[in-house]
Amino acid sequence: MPSPDIITVAQLARLTGTPEAPVIIDVRTDEDFAQDPRVLPGAVRRDFRAVASWVDDFRGRDVAIVCQRGLKLSQGVAAWLRHAGTNTETLEGGFEAWVAAGGALVKPDHVPKRDALGRTVWVTRARPKIDRIACPWLIRRFVDPGAVFLFVAPSEVEAVADRFGATPFDIEGVFWSHRGPLCTFDVMIEEFGLRSAALLRLALIVRGADTAALDLAPEAVGLLAVSLGLSRMFRDDLAQLDAAMPLYDAFFRWARDATAETHNWPAAKPGATA
Repeated sequence: MPSPDIITVAQLARLTGTPEAPVIIDVRTDEDFAQDPRVLPGAVRRDFRAVASWVDDFRGRDVAIVCQRGLKLSQGVAAWLRHAGTNTETLEGGFEAWVAAGGALVKPDHVPKRDALGRTVWVTRARPKIDRIACPWLIRRFVDPGAVFLFVAPSEVEAVADRFGATPFDIEGVFWSHRGPLCTFDVMIEEFGLRSAALLRLALIVRGADTAALDLAPEAVGLLAVSLGLSRMFRDDLAQLDAAMPLYDAFFRWARDATAETHNWPAAKPGATA
């Protein structure tokens, strides 16, 4: 049984992609990172040698520390963070155990450069409905929890991207856009290396709602209805995004854990025969 300061691969995997996920800090050495530059979903890289200088950045947060094998580096960094009053655990077996278990890993190839505060910055068209909400949800839950999203006039997206160092998405003619029948959400799952049964199931729903192909998934009709309702409830695009995050959290948890469950009324009474 792991100690109270250890989180197992299975435990961390259950939290991945949910609002309850801890901040994951990757403290692998530069040599180990160069051998495999993929990171756990939402992870941030920090230099273990400078832990005293950045420990306060995570004060009051739940944190999971990942090094190559879950030994001295993660143990030492976790001890520093706990000394600062942070609830910190180390990943049992480290990065190697996560890889061996087939845990999700984000490919670094197309993750944008981060700004001076360590955040990725994205820009898209104002008044989002479906894909422009689904993509920010995916990014914040699996790529960069602190990501910044700028919603601007459609004609200004590329100019804002250029002037403010932001990555444009869900407009024509850019890398992060529709490809054939696929939505930008589909493309992000593929390019970030996040293919999983749950995310692919969710992607089908998003694609059905976003492209008027409602026969792709029965749930697409519901997502379309709620998305259009939210777009009329909020004038502020960021407020709409905040309100929609739990909606996608719920769809993801259903896609991962509850697709086989049904619901009916009245419930069967104890002892009743068929």
